[in-house]
Formats: sequence, C-alpha cells, structure tokens
Amino acid sequence: MFEGLDRVDLALALRAAVAAALGFVIGWERERQGSAAGDRTYALVALGAAAFTAVAIDRFQAAAPQLLGGIVTGVGFLGAGMIMHDGATVRGLTSAAAMWATAAVGMVVGSGDLIIGITLTGFVLLILVWERVPGLSRVGHRKPGPGATPNPASSAGSEDG
Repeated sequence: MFEGLDRVDLALALRAAVAAALGFVIGWERERQGSAAGDRTYALVALGAAAFTAVAIDRFQAAAPQLLGGIVTGVGFLGAGMIMHDGATVRGLTSAAAMWATAAVGMVVGSGDLIIGITLTGFVLLILVWERVPGLSRVGHRKPGPGATPNPASSAGSEDG
C-alpha cells in the first residue's frame, strides 16, 4: 500500500495533517462565533496551503514564488466571498482575516516550520478571543478625543468578532 512512499512523502503528508489540525482549531473558534465557514473549511484551507507549499518547495523550486503567491491570492478570493456589506454594517471581515491567517499557518507548516505554525495558531486564537477575555476587552479600544472627527471607516458597524 505504501510501497511508493518514501520519507519525504510521509513528511509532506504529516505536515499537511498538522496544518489541517491547526486550521480545524481556528475554524472551530469561528464556528462557535456563528461564522458560516467553520472547522472543516478552515482545516481544508490550511491543509491545501500546506500541501501546495510543501510540493512547491520540494518539487517545483524554480516556480515556488509564483505557486506561493497563488495560494495567497486564492485564499484572498475565498475571504472576499465571506465579507458582506449591508448599509453601514460589515459582516465577515474578522472571519475573512482569520481565513487568510489560517492559510499562512498552513504555508508555514507546509514549509516545515511546525513550531512556528503552532505558535502562529496560538496568536490567531488569542486575537480572535481577545474581546471575550475579561480585562483584556478594553485593551486596544480607543475613543476619539474631544473635538476629534470620527473615522468613517470605524463608524461602520461590524458584526463579526
């Protein structure tokens, strides 16, 4: 069954599996917050990014920059499809950014940097839960000073957290 596989192939498969697991964790958090894209979607994005990255680096080194750029662009299109505008309300922006970050995690793991990928996953999760952690929810929120003109972009509502 595994006769044609060598250590390199198994290492690439392991990287893709680790990336999928990390993407699943990020997607699970998004799913708990009501995002339409959940654990399976994020796991598949991370797995795909890891597999494309590993194969690009291992087998298509001359074309690796173009292949890696294609991953970033492709996931950008997925993220763009997640963002919905309804008047002044924007939904899906955080989930789209999380999708993009999940692809980055997959790319890092696919390149062989598992520890960095795990660390980045921790950072992504921390950012996603930041506002729900007592005491931390006020850190990073700025109120306009007296006489300040509000930024129109920040006055638009956001329903994706």
